[in-house]
Amino acid sequence: MLALRPNCECCGRDLPPESRDALICSFECTWCVDCARTRLPGGLCPNCGGNLVPRPIRPAAKLERFPASTERIHRPERCGGATTA
Repeated sequence: MLALRPNCECCGRDLPPESRDALICSFECTWCVDCARTRLPGGLCPNCGGNLVPRPIRPAAKLERFPASTERIHRPERCGGATTA
């Protein structure tokens, strides 16, 4: 089951479970679409080099039993010197 991490690793922007602006790689590294377009070289994950795809949205009815992760990962140094918003 996907962790559905709560924020962009680059800028720290909140990405709630229902966000359509969240992208992930096969390791579940999480990025917002803005950072992927403007700060990630080639639009690839700077952690693993994998491609980014839209993160699936977990139905709200399933979030109570299968909650999204609360672990925030923020590594602006991995995305071309980005800083927190």
